[in-house]
Amino acid sequence: MIIRSILENDLYKFSMSYYYQVHYPNAWGAFTFHDRNNTQYTEEFVAALKEEFANLATLSLQRSEFTWAVKTINYIPQCFWEWLSQFRFEPEKINIWLDEERHLHIEVADLMYKVTFYEIPILAMVSELYHRYIGDGSQTRAELAEVMTPRMEHKAALAAKHNLYFADFGMRRRFSTHSEELVIEYMKEHCPTFAGTSTVALAMKYNIRPIGTMAHECFMFQAAVHTPKEANYEVMERWVDVYDGNLGTVLTDTYTVDAFLRNFSMKLAKLYDGVRHDSGDPKLFGDRIIKKYESYGIDPLSKTIVFSDGLDFEAAADIKEYFAGRIKVTFGIGTNLTCDIPGVRPMNIVMKLKECRINERQPVYGCVKLSDVASKAIGAREDIANYKYQLGINEN
Repeated sequence: MIIRSILENDLYKFSMSYYYQVHYPNAWGAFTFHDRNNTQYTEEFVAALKEEFANLATLSLQRSEFTWAVKTINYIPQCFWEWLSQFRFEPEKINIWLDEERHLHIEVADLMYKVTFYEIPILAMVSELYHRYIGDGSQTRAELAEVMTPRMEHKAALAAKHNLYFADFGMRRRFSTHSEELVIEYMKEHCPTFAGTSTVALAMKYNIRPIGTMAHECFMFQAAVHTPKEANYEVMERWVDVYDGNLGTVLTDTYTVDAFLRNFSMKLAKLYDGVRHDSGDPKLFGDRIIKKYESYGIDPLSKTIVFSDGLDFEAAADIKEYFAGRIKVTFGIGTNLTCDIPGVRPMNIVMKLKECRINERQPVYGCVKLSDVASKAIGAREDIANYKYQLGINEN
């Protein structure tokens, strides 16, 4: 089995599930898979993936996991973990097929507080099986350690030299389960600025901090059922209602930083610990965030920017030096940690909210993500055009 624990998921999936339970317990959504590399897959791959999907149904929250989660992730209340003890994946809800060009399609739909859990395990399974069956071949744990260790030594040295605080965000596009574990084992022992991991099961296994807050799907859902112009503001307000100051790093780029900054009121700027950058020019973004804080009389050095957009350690060091003495910065590094292997081409895959409804009496609406990079836009063409019109984004 590739996924061996129900906690083998990003932390923000658990925080968002509870958020939906509190505010939108009847909301429904559908996620769909996108391969930005237009990879051609095989029937053998699909058969192996279906077998892994079936294995998901055997997972349940174990007593030791429950005890650890209640103690460690205590900003999500015990009642949530009691509910999760009864939750089971339902593989029959995952629809998978190859089209005539052998491109992979995956869709899964359910109530939002349940369907959110499928995204990251599916991506991790696709990535690992791709490397095993199609891409660059599978390697044993010992072979991975041999080829990865020199690169991890270099990264740890860079982190120490530049005092880079970073977390592993690499489950979704990792080479394999072993590759992510090797990173965590090495960085925990050799890198004092290693802050933790988004993969909850590995945080528990290696006694490190689980890290994460929210993802684009929260804003995509909010925009679809209400309005994109106020989606950022509405999510931030509702998030505070649920977490009361915990998990205080807000994602900024779902509908471009321009739209975010219009919604980032003085109250919210003071309430949230900082922001996360996930697309567009990181230095320009940071300059604008600093300017926004200063316009409210907030000392930027009391806030943090988490940079998480396709980073390597050289880029992180450059960003750290650029903002030295201006604002605190930390980094979420994914593929460059868990799939940086000689001769291996990492996947470029995502799974995003395609459509949703707030309850069964309301219409189903298409969902849109724009980001600050035009090529990352996701959604039906007419919906994207409509969102850009509402947000005042020039099509040119």
